[in-house]
Amino acid sequence: MERHRENTLPAIRAAIEAGADFVEIDVRLTRDRHVVLLHDETLERLWNDPRHIAAVHWTEVAALGSADVRIPLLADALDAVAGTGSVLVIDMDEPGPAAPSVAVVHAHAEAARAAGREGARVAWCGSLEAMTRIRDLDPHASIWLPWNRRDLPSKQLLDRLRPTAVNSDHAVLSRALVDAVHASGALMTCWTVDSAESMRWALALGADAVTTNRLSVLQRVIAEGPAAWAAAQPPRRLAGDELVAAATVAYELGQWALEHTRAAALGTVRTKANAADHVTDVDLAVEQHVREVISARLPGHTVVGEEFGGAPEPGVPCWYVDPVDGTANLANGVPWTAFSLALAIDREPLVAVVADVWRGQVFSAVAGYGAEVDGALLRLAPSQPPAPQQQAQPGAPHENPLAGSVVATELLGHAAWPGFQAFLSALTDRFCTLRVMGSGTLALAGVALGRGSGSVIARFSPIDHLAAALLVREAGGTLLDEQGRETAWPSSGGVMAARPEQADELYEVWAQALRAGQEDTRNGPGQVPRVG
Repeated sequence: MERHRENTLPAIRAAIEAGADFVEIDVRLTRDRHVVLLHDETLERLWNDPRHIAAVHWTEVAALGSADVRIPLLADALDAVAGTGSVLVIDMDEPGPAAPSVAVVHAHAEAARAAGREGARVAWCGSLEAMTRIRDLDPHASIWLPWNRRDLPSKQLLDRLRPTAVNSDHAVLSRALVDAVHASGALMTCWTVDSAESMRWALALGADAVTTNRLSVLQRVIAEGPAAWAAAQPPRRLAGDELVAAATVAYELGQWALEHTRAAALGTVRTKANAADHVTDVDLAVEQHVREVISARLPGHTVVGEEFGGAPEPGVPCWYVDPVDGTANLANGVPWTAFSLALAIDREPLVAVVADVWRGQVFSAVAGYGAEVDGALLRLAPSQPPAPQQQAQPGAPHENPLAGSVVATELLGHAAWPGFQAFLSALTDRFCTLRVMGSGTLALAGVALGRGSGSVIARFSPIDHLAAALLVREAGGTLLDEQGRETAWPSSGGVMAARPEQADELYEVWAQALRAGQEDTRNGPGQVPRVG
């Protein structure tokens, strides 16, 4: 539910009170094999504890949080839905919790029968391996078959699992898939749908149930009726096997570009717009390879690149590639360059890969699924606050969350951007150090990696910055345009990325620097205004 922390008893009760037919939860196992409600493998995102849930005993888990805002046991969730008419949908992304969860459900049902009361109604969803194990453990279980493909599950699979429903990402839905599922005798359910337009699309196709974090929105859409649903547009994103393939190709290209850039001869160094605008044989070779691989493995996708151009088409998956971000560094022997690759449909970023060439790391992100560095989860932890003496400088009007930190920016080509000097002065006054390293990709992506407090890019380009922006978003960072609006793709101007706890202060400095730059441009050469 919108108002409550996920996988807690208040969220379950609120969903039931709001009239939800199904309440989905996620389960994990503690070290001592208690079944608890938790989506992530670690406690970090919601409970500010970096430990893996499988390494923590239940007594320690139970001590987290306060009042009702705690991690409950599966048995507690069963108690909450028993007798309400709502179905508890138990989701697991791996088979480990299957047997312990079935044991808890069976014990709860037996206790309810012995007490002469109604037990909890339960359904199961999650990974295919987990659902296969559930079926082996319980011949009567209500299973939602996971299926993120555009074709129909095989008859053999349907006969093996005997699903009550086929549960798909809504982006793979089609009339043919829905009709085929219904013809097999199963319901068509889909997840996780939080926009009204996508809800209308799913309902228009005949979906029987929609999983959402925004129940009130879904209820309003349902009340609109079929006439309103019919005009809905299909979701402009990938899902299922197509999304997996895109993410796999992008990561492999990131690894290849890293290795090639480090090993290849620089070749002829040429210039484009001016003497500071370089292009090397490495730039050309990397982009050409990216185009060849995407054409072969992802037919129908288009490419827009730094060296060979291109243009996106409405509704068509489009890759934005900068083969070497920081070519001036590469041409001058400075080991600070990056490879940037991002997939989007229209203006919705879906997949991102950034290769930090000279540190030998590949960062990746998939919209809605988080960010990783070389396969490990990438999540911003809160920064340490500045020391008290730094927070309260004589005459300072407020606390200074930027004190002692580092902020990155980049030049516009080889020139300072309007307001740059005012930006530097304001950060200096806040005891914050500015870095200009020569790669906009790494300057922006560095925020997702915990490198400093934030980054400001004066002129956003999807070729250079979209991949890094998606990394920041999926790692939990804040992205703002020049008007202070949250976005990973500004419609014009620049973009700011920051740790959430330092974003307000950095945006204030940036906004004032932009105003100072505009004033300086109007006044012509002269003294640059300072920002307070």
